[in-house]
Amino acid sequence: MAITRLHDVAALRAWRHTQGQDNRRVALVPTMGNLHRGHLALLDSARAHADVVIASIFVNPLQFGPNEDFDRYPRTLEADVAALEDAGCDAVFAPSERTLYPHGRDIAHIHVPHLGDHLCGADRPGHFDGVTTVVALLFHLVQPDVAVFGRKDYQQLQLIQRMVRDLHFPIRVIGHPIEREADGLALSSRNQYLSAEERVRAPALHATLRTLAEALAAGERDIDAMEARGRALLEQAGLAPSYLRILSPDLQDPEIPGEVVIVAAARLGDTRLIDNLMVHV
Repeated sequence: MAITRLHDVAALRAWRHTQGQDNRRVALVPTMGNLHRGHLALLDSARAHADVVIASIFVNPLQFGPNEDFDRYPRTLEADVAALEDAGCDAVFAPSERTLYPHGRDIAHIHVPHLGDHLCGADRPGHFDGVTTVVALLFHLVQPDVAVFGRKDYQQLQLIQRMVRDLHFPIRVIGHPIEREADGLALSSRNQYLSAEERVRAPALHATLRTLAEALAAGERDIDAMEARGRALLEQAGLAPSYLRILSPDLQDPEIPGEVVIVAAARLGDTRLIDNLMVHV
């Protein structure tokens, strides 16, 4: 069955009304396009929790800083729609910027306090306000029962879950496990920016997280020393760490024994890589 293409708000609302009349549960998979295997895997989680799956494709200018890659971010709409159709996605909402932000970019923003102010939030000021604003807008327009996000963007997932809780969105937010290359590198649209030599170095990010996870499992408990060792390992591999932290699942100081998440971001050339690893200790 051909995928339903939606580009304006009126068409989206008409499509959503039809799903409601048929009492179909709707799952939303928000994306910025340039789809890879990781994005398409999100559709599997969506399909498992809903009757109908809709993906959105929108390169959101609000979440890019002034010196980031908004202008060069890959835009591959036709290939993306074809991939979604092949994967069994029912509909795609691909609005223009004018459609989503008809009054311009200077609009009301949603800010999640504290949780979005450190880690990637400190490294990319304003980024998460842009993310939560566009996601809230998509939630309002699509009115999904379920929304699926990848766990690679762990802090983003926590922020969206917090926003849904605080603003009483009647939506279940599901985090899909990280999809990786065979050498451990987390799938990302930005991986294509890596040169051949940088691509060889890139798996060091995940390898470093695994090294720290093994140390925790072996009983090491000096968190500050482990974080410093992790940053040193990244530097030795030619990566420039923005942060490497061992935290609780809600991104606070860890409680051990218990569950912790190791989160990291590092630059490799002009490319910013992020990754995380959950550990039970």
